[in-house]
Amino acid sequence: MGRALARAFIANGDPTTVWNRTPGKAPDGAVEAKTVTEAVGELTIVSVIDYDAVAAILDAEALRGKTLVNLTADTPHRAREMAAWAAGHGITYLEGAVACPATAIGTPNGTIFYSGPSPVFSRWEAELSVLANPIYLGEDPGRAAAFDVAVLDVFWNALAGVVHSYALASAEGIEPGELTPMLKGLGEILPALVEECGANLESGEHPGDASSIRSAHAQISHVIAASERAGLETGALRAARGYADRAMSDGRAKKGFSALSAYVAEGGKP
Repeated sequence: MGRALARAFIANGDPTTVWNRTPGKAPDGAVEAKTVTEAVGELTIVSVIDYDAVAAILDAEALRGKTLVNLTADTPHRAREMAAWAAGHGITYLEGAVACPATAIGTPNGTIFYSGPSPVFSRWEAELSVLANPIYLGEDPGRAAAFDVAVLDVFWNALAGVVHSYALASAEGIEPGELTPMLKGLGEILPALVEECGANLESGEHPGDASSIRSAHAQISHVIAASERAGLETGALRAARGYADRAMSDGRAKKGFSALSAYVAEGGKP
């Protein structure tokens, strides 16, 4: 990701200095600093594995009076802690979360979330637009990370479901190539379901005329039974069915699946 960010600046004709914990990774056109301190400029962008790595490499004194944009993925509370650390060292700070693969950086398809002081974002918006479409989410420095983990929650649960699906299909003698078109079809209906779920949560109404919690519970149970017979793990599926169990015990069996959000958020006590 760091090299993709640097390449975007270079392609835009911006003088770009880079530093990496492993020397020799600078892309063509960049100046490779020998130390992290040498890489610091008026606008400094950091992109590493997590905030522990950020804390290990940053030179607070070198950054004093300059702007640090942190594009390292982590959690909302750690983003707020990092913002407080920066303020304590006289560093202007903007939090960011890359919401696209490295291949989308520098293209119209890239997106990066930002949060923190509005004047800081406005000051550097043009430069940050070189990297990807910048989406400013508000003053709370943890907000970009909050959006990021919420989106990744769907992504990784979905991808875990995909690999589980292939394993279950294999146990029943289904070849991956046979299943792939069916799974791709799910991607076509999910956007409408996401929009419906969001609208239901906004309104507080969860109609279950088309698909109820009771029917979802039955289908999840079928998947669990088939998976366990095949010797597969079912932890995530059991958690989902557990939400439905609690909803049904509360007399909400005829509600729509979106009603289960309350049981996830409040431990079964909506």
